[in-house]
Amino acid sequence: MGSAPNNPFAQIRSNMSTLKPHTYALIGAMVMFVVMTTHSMKSLNSSIHRETMGAPSFIRSANTCKYHVETSDSLTNDLPSGFEKSSNTIDKSKTYDICTVGAGLSGTVFAERSANMLGMTSLVLDNRPHIGGNCYDFIDQKTGILRNQYGAHLFHTSIQRVWDYVNSFEAAGAPAWVRWDHEVVGLVDGQLVPIPVNINTVNRLLGTSIQSEDEMKAWLASVQIPCPNGGGDDNCENAEQMAQCRVGVGLYEKIFRQYTLKQWAKEPKDLDALVTARIPVRSTFDPRYFSDKYQALPSKGYTAWFAHLLDNPKIDVAVNVDFFEHKEHLEKACGTIVYTGPIDRYFEQTGMEKLEYRSIKFTEERHYNTNGYILPKSVVNYPGMDVPDFTRAIEYKYFLEQKSPHTIVVKETSSDVGDPYYPVPNDRNQELFAKYRQLADELEKSGKVIFAGRLANYKYFNMDQALDNALTLWEDTIMKTHQQPPTPQ
Repeated sequence: MGSAPNNPFAQIRSNMSTLKPHTYALIGAMVMFVVMTTHSMKSLNSSIHRETMGAPSFIRSANTCKYHVETSDSLTNDLPSGFEKSSNTIDKSKTYDICTVGAGLSGTVFAERSANMLGMTSLVLDNRPHIGGNCYDFIDQKTGILRNQYGAHLFHTSIQRVWDYVNSFEAAGAPAWVRWDHEVVGLVDGQLVPIPVNINTVNRLLGTSIQSEDEMKAWLASVQIPCPNGGGDDNCENAEQMAQCRVGVGLYEKIFRQYTLKQWAKEPKDLDALVTARIPVRSTFDPRYFSDKYQALPSKGYTAWFAHLLDNPKIDVAVNVDFFEHKEHLEKACGTIVYTGPIDRYFEQTGMEKLEYRSIKFTEERHYNTNGYILPKSVVNYPGMDVPDFTRAIEYKYFLEQKSPHTIVVKETSSDVGDPYYPVPNDRNQELFAKYRQLADELEKSGKVIFAGRLANYKYFNMDQALDNALTLWEDTIMKTHQQPPTPQ
């Protein structure tokens, strides 16, 4: 029976029929060498990747080689502490110069600066089972992928001293920061469009044919609705006016209004103008989500970076510990308490009303035995009702260009129930926070308590803003009161 036409394997067999026996042996040895080398390199690459990302050598996956999806709630995840030297108890025989309530950015900065700059002792507490606050990430035990537990965190800043600070620990062994230009698309009217708004967004959604930055600026000027009392951004009274002042009515209705309703469960007109002022608008084709000079991710994850900062003999770390259960003891054992939790929780004994926060419910989809990606970008936003149950989806495999035969997609739903993530900026909450802030100011005069960070200030901070705020506050309080005076000459 003749060979099938155009079959390259048949041609190879025909050519090999004229070869001598010793040539077969040589070819066989060469094939075996290639196979073994390829297998060894794959194993080595896999081993290197797992070591670099902290993945276990054995990744528990599906019992089958077929593609399938497993859905779960993030609350069921097994979360390692991220710091081998952490404890689950407080050593009540010890006293400390500083105790930070919260092991996130603000608490970690206070402890690190106090230890390294002033030689002071610190106790870092967190009621969660890990360090790192909302930046916390870990290796997903089922897929081997480095992922965040509390939503994607993309570091970006134009504040030089913050960039210098986060990079200052690399020489001592902290993870290096690697460039990462974040891009997001949104599903709007059944189309995937760049978010934030740029030229392509407008062309696709509104049928325009804008080709240059000048044309985009002219188009924006033609649709923008000036805010009352002068027309500028500073005169916008609410989030609706701010959005329409920036992008007009068409894009406001398609993107801003629906997304705000899903995220905050309130109409934009009932929220502070800062809500929509934070969302950038591009007059170019630039698809990046941020325009800051520095945009990066820690090469081994945020938790590894936090762990390095806390790895100091003058710093003790206790996780799974509720500050309020030990408040009376800590007020005696700690020279200064740095409180980074919700301010209304600290003063709840006053009987005042509670502040409003928005939380997030995370629904996880593990896609087993898929070599590629599920989403077109690392983050897909769902501004409208195309996907009514979720505000966005994140595929962590994209970040740091990780390799795995599986992938994990985490979808977010905004909620009133759960850990506090976002202060709700409206008149009622701002007026109530002012009363809490007055109580905090009085307490801070004693020098025994400092209120730091996003929740304690009832204000949304980007990561770089949180770091900058913590550094400034540390300099104005701890450093100023504890720094040794210069030795007289």
